[in-house]
Amino acid sequence: MTAGHSQAIDGALPPRAGVGLKPEHYREILETSPDIGWFEVHAENYMGEGGPPHHFLSAVRERYPVSLHGVGLSIGGSGALDREHLSRLKALIAHYQPSLFSEHLAWSSHDTVYLNDLLPLPYTEETLQLVCEHIDEVQDTIGRRMLLENPSTYVAFNGTAMSEVAFLREVVRRTGCGLLLDVNNVFVQSVNHDFDAGAFIDAFPVEHVGEIHLGGHAADSDEDGSALLIDDHGRQVADEVWALYARMLSRAGPRPTLIEWDNDVPAWEVLFREAMRADHVIADRRTNRIAM
Repeated sequence: MTAGHSQAIDGALPPRAGVGLKPEHYREILETSPDIGWFEVHAENYMGEGGPPHHFLSAVRERYPVSLHGVGLSIGGSGALDREHLSRLKALIAHYQPSLFSEHLAWSSHDTVYLNDLLPLPYTEETLQLVCEHIDEVQDTIGRRMLLENPSTYVAFNGTAMSEVAFLREVVRRTGCGLLLDVNNVFVQSVNHDFDAGAFIDAFPVEHVGEIHLGGHAADSDEDGSALLIDDHGRQVADEVWALYARMLSRAGPRPTLIEWDNDVPAWEVLFREAMRADHVIADRRTNRIAM
C-alpha cells in the first residue's frame, strides 16, 4: 500500500454498540430515532440503483454513522478481483461516506462461479502474498484503509505454515489494513478445532482492531459426534462469547461493537436490547481501565 493510504484517517465510529440495518426495522428507526451508536450495512445489498433500500439508508445516514461490510470481494480467491464489483463498491463508499469498510478473510468465487458462502484459506506464504495483493488493490481503489475480519471455519488445513494470529499480523504489516475482530468466530473455531479461545484473544493484535462483531451461533455435531458450532447470526449472543468480549475489551479498551443478527431477524426491541448489553460491557470496561 502506498504511503498516502497509510496517512488516510477513517471517519469516526463511536466506541458504542451498533446493529445491522434491516428492512424490517427501517420505519421504526426513522420514527423513533433510538439512542444507538451506529448502523452497519452489507455493501452488496445497496449496489443496485435507487429504490427503497437507498431511500431508507440515506435517511438513516443523515442521523447516524454507518459502517459498510462487504461479503462478495473474495479477498482470498485465487483469481483476480472482480473489477466491476470493486467499481460499484468505490461508488457506494463515495456516495455514503461510511466511517469504516470491512471484508472477510475468505474466498467465495472461482473463475465465473460465485458461491453463497465464505470459505477458509490455508495460512501459507502463497496465500499471504495473494491476500495482501488483493487488499492493496482494494485500498488503492477505494482510497482508504479497510478492515479484515477473522473467519469462522469448520475444517482445518494440514498444510499450514503459521497461526491465524501470525497470518493476520503479517497482513497488517504488509498492507497497512486494520482488523475487524469477530469474537463469536473465535469461540466457534475454538470449539470446532479444539483450542483455547481465551489464549487466542490474549494473543490477538488489539492495536489494529477498528471494529468488533458479536453474533449468535447454532450447536450441531460432526459425523463422529463431536461438537460443531455454526456461525448462523440467528439468535442472541452466547454467554461464553460475552465473556470473551469482556476479556477483549480489558485489553483493547472501548471499541465500536456490532450485534450481528442476520437470520430470523427479531423485533427491534430485542435487537436493541442486545446492543444495550454491549454498551453496558463497554461502559464497565471504560470504568475499570480508568480505575486502574
